[in-house]
Amino acid sequence: MAELATIARPYADALFKAQASDLAGTAAWLDELSAVADNAQLQQFIDSPKVSDEQAFELISGVVRTALPEAGKNFLRLVIENRRLSVLPVVAQQYRALMNAQAGTADAVVYSAFPIDAAALVDLSSTLEKRFARKLNVSVELDAALIGGIRVVVGDEVLDTSVKARLEQMKSALTA
Repeated sequence: MAELATIARPYADALFKAQASDLAGTAAWLDELSAVADNAQLQQFIDSPKVSDEQAFELISGVVRTALPEAGKNFLRLVIENRRLSVLPVVAQQYRALMNAQAGTADAVVYSAFPIDAAALVDLSSTLEKRFARKLNVSVELDAALIGGIRVVVGDEVLDTSVKARLEQMKSALTA
């Protein structure tokens, strides 16, 4: 993973500096490109020596849901020519980290066993912002294995109040 991060960093930095006027818009199309590039079948197809760079570009730009701006097209061509398509998910991750650092925010992923309604999410967000002492961009992912409660990941910090975690704690306490 460290190698991918090293390869991705210059791309993320350059894109961040070049697109300073539209950071959110760039993040949106970069996330889309990242999701498409993360497909194993697409990677295998594009790695074929029979597929030209232009064919790869046409395929990927045709698959993304929204039309790419000129900067997005140029970036995609550059990544394809340099054979760095597999690095796009890491580039998107690092780009988002640069955006968060500039805005003084952080991404928070809330894993929940059940869907969280909008009102509860707003309350949860404000509580988490107080707990982590910063503005958070909260997203929710369902994980039935938690049984109940939530697990929050903010960067390298984890707050786990799930039933699964409590059962594990009880298990280790009883077996110790």
